[in-house]
Amino acid sequence: MMRPLAARRHIMLTAVPGIRVGHGTDQAGCTGCTVILCPEGTVGGVDVRGSAAGTRELDALSPMHLVPHVHAVVLAGGSAFGLDAAGGVMRYLEERGVGFDVQVTRVPIVPAAILFDLRLGDAFARPDAAMAYAACQAATDGPFPEGSVGAGTGATIGKLFGIAQAMKSGMGSAGLDLPNGVKVAALAAVNAFGDVRDPDSGALLAGAREAPDSRRLADTAAAMRQGVLPRGFRPENTTLAVVATNARLSKVQVTKVCQ
Repeated sequence: MMRPLAARRHIMLTAVPGIRVGHGTDQAGCTGCTVILCPEGTVGGVDVRGSAAGTRELDALSPMHLVPHVHAVVLAGGSAFGLDAAGGVMRYLEERGVGFDVQVTRVPIVPAAILFDLRLGDAFARPDAAMAYAACQAATDGPFPEGSVGAGTGATIGKLFGIAQAMKSGMGSAGLDLPNGVKVAALAAVNAFGDVRDPDSGALLAGAREAPDSRRLADTAAAMRQGVLPRGFRPENTTLAVVATNARLSKVQVTKVCQ
């Protein structure tokens, strides 16, 4: 297992030059969106896994697509309804003349992906264009909030026994500033089926609980090895992540990094 070296400095996504991050959060409805605004000339790629991905404009990130750059990325809750949030980011960028030049106007390229959070809070509270526009206005190139904010507001983990015995998850960011000047960082909204473990010790940190009113963790992997079957399990568990770096990469190279 590779361990951090003393020469590495841990950073957030916004430590990559030009990257700005803003959140839109509806705590009452338990949903939200996160906007990543990209600097001019940003090259994008994508890798999509799973059984029920909800996305918008991801084809523009393909190496075969003629659009060379990406202008922003949106992560949102609200299931497929949350994809509407990307429209607010497009409006924000269009007003500032940012986008792919099609001669008569500029079209902002804003890929988006969503997670399923409708079971936790208000199923009719969804991230929309107005929320995402406000997130753009609030975007910062400095430290930004983590936890139960933005696209992570309605995220949960440990769903072996259903949402009643799951735990709250959220949004987080981490990265490395390498001695050679390369910065690489990630931002993730974790809405996974399984548990969270310490990457070094393997200790169970969060996940499925033994009972709805208990804080004791059940250990999903161990329980499933003993024959426990998921309760009400459907393919609705999504981890959304954005990785950024200041390394110069082509679309093909970025796509390979995503994989």
